[in-house]
Amino acid sequence: MNQYPAWKYVLIVLFLTFATVYALPNLFGDDPAVQLSHSKGFRMTPEMVDRATAALTAEQLTPISIESEPFKLLYRFSNAEDQIRARDVLQDQLSGQYSVALNLAPATPGWLRAVGADPMVLGLDLQGGVHFLLQVDMDAAMEQQLDRYVDDIRSILRPSRAEDRIRYVSIRAVNNGVLAQLRSAEDRARAMNRLQSNASMTGVDLEEVDGTDTFNIRMTIQENTLIALQQTALKQNITTLRNRVNELGVAEPIVHQQGGDRIVIQLPGIQDTARAKEILGATATLEYRAVDEQGNALDAANTGRIPPNSRLYTTRDGTPILLLKRLIVSGDQLVGAAAGFDQQTGTPMVSVTLDGVGANRMLDFTRDNVGNRMAVVFLENKPGGIRSEEVISVAVIREPFGKRFQTTGLDSTEESSQLALLLRAGALAAPVEIIEERTVGPSLGQDNIDKGFKSVIIGFVVVLIFMAIYYRVFGLFANVALAVNLVMVVALLSMLGATLTLPGIAGIVLTVGMAVDANVLIFERIREELRIGNTPQASIRAGYDKAFSTIADANITTLIAAVVLFTFGTGPIKGFAVTLSLGIITSMFTAIMLTRGIANLVYGGRRRVKKLAV
Repeated sequence: MNQYPAWKYVLIVLFLTFATVYALPNLFGDDPAVQLSHSKGFRMTPEMVDRATAALTAEQLTPISIESEPFKLLYRFSNAEDQIRARDVLQDQLSGQYSVALNLAPATPGWLRAVGADPMVLGLDLQGGVHFLLQVDMDAAMEQQLDRYVDDIRSILRPSRAEDRIRYVSIRAVNNGVLAQLRSAEDRARAMNRLQSNASMTGVDLEEVDGTDTFNIRMTIQENTLIALQQTALKQNITTLRNRVNELGVAEPIVHQQGGDRIVIQLPGIQDTARAKEILGATATLEYRAVDEQGNALDAANTGRIPPNSRLYTTRDGTPILLLKRLIVSGDQLVGAAAGFDQQTGTPMVSVTLDGVGANRMLDFTRDNVGNRMAVVFLENKPGGIRSEEVISVAVIREPFGKRFQTTGLDSTEESSQLALLLRAGALAAPVEIIEERTVGPSLGQDNIDKGFKSVIIGFVVVLIFMAIYYRVFGLFANVALAVNLVMVVALLSMLGATLTLPGIAGIVLTVGMAVDANVLIFERIREELRIGNTPQASIRAGYDKAFSTIADANITTLIAAVVLFTFGTGPIKGFAVTLSLGIITSMFTAIMLTRGIANLVYGGRRRVKKLAV
């Protein structure tokens, strides 16, 4: 009676070993470090590494180690003073093209890193970092959508076949709609029928409006469509900003919606606010436009007289070029981009993949314009509202194409890699403005860590004392299980890469109290069995067996509540739910299986036990 088979003890030992190994990295702390990366995300060349190291050596700064990765260089130092000096030296020597940021690099030994054991990821309130609150310009999102409707209506009224075209005076955006002016009532009737039967005009209201000298059609976006457009713009911005941060290597970013038109972004570990703004603000995209074959670009540049349906751009060598205002495909219709080399010329290129709408528009345009030229415009939005537009490629359309094609005209492999990176990050569906900015310093984060650690220790010690006094030897069993439970929670947080925040520490403190609940139920049941006259061995067995269903019910219902908190909560609530869920799962193992295993070793087997210290 009360004896585990050998495989259960082996299983317990394996779990304890696993938990110990993956919890160990949290004991080694962090090294002050300086991170060097290219401001545009290019790879770090060996020449750049040698130049940076030579600059530090000249100032008698010797890092304890240098870690070189494809896109960043990390110098570890023994103290914060050398870290600050190294940052200043590298900023002076490498200003402009390269970004220098302070960092804290985990001092985990190599043998632990080899098995994938890393320390817990600390949140903004513990590690320090940057917090931004961004306001999405919904009016600009509406203007962009209206511009698309203008282009769609022009395409519907002026198809490729000349006999199907309907003449119009003008088509322009007005308030929350589009106004199309036609010359006659017959043209308006034909246009009305064609627009009403077109699939792109769903979600809008069309009505006939008489002008002074024109016969007009007014298109107004329906209220539910307007709300859906704004929500889509917000969600696309969230996805774009998250991709942008992830592509440039910021660890564990937090990006989520706040209210109807705001986005919260937290970048733990980042202290350089200028660098953080650069990450968020510098987005790029492409536009594909037709070349105005009829206009004279040089004359337009010299005289300023630009055809009404065209815009003046410049190529990379400074040559003026006229492009039609009508947009063929924009960056928000790109779903993939990969850098490579053109098989025919061997020059760098970016392979672009469009979504379904973009592919259809590109196919329609190229099918009707074989032999004409199409330009690729590279647009980059930089912090401070700076916008640059540059024509990177002008090519003759040789044959129709749609979903997948190549963009050439790039100067280097680094440029093609950077362009592909920015395109994968996507284009913002609407402009954003930083309306709140907070920096949490590492000293404040350390203070939060110290207070949180103290609260865990105090709660842990008080529970240990109570259990040891009230339940004596069995209380010591519960104390061992409680200590193992904390180690397992830390190990799971480290292994899963979950971000630990102050609410997460609150979840751990709550787990400390809840973890002994199961043992309290078991021990009280054992006492009850002893009072009714059962033998010690039978009381131990009955205590664990009869209390199991109650323990399972209580923990499952709490786990359901934690899952609901994680599913519907945001930010701090998710952090609390994660640690609470992990604590519930680990306490089921330690409070039931581990304590019974210890009890079986002490009292079980063929031992004759006359009295239990419980």
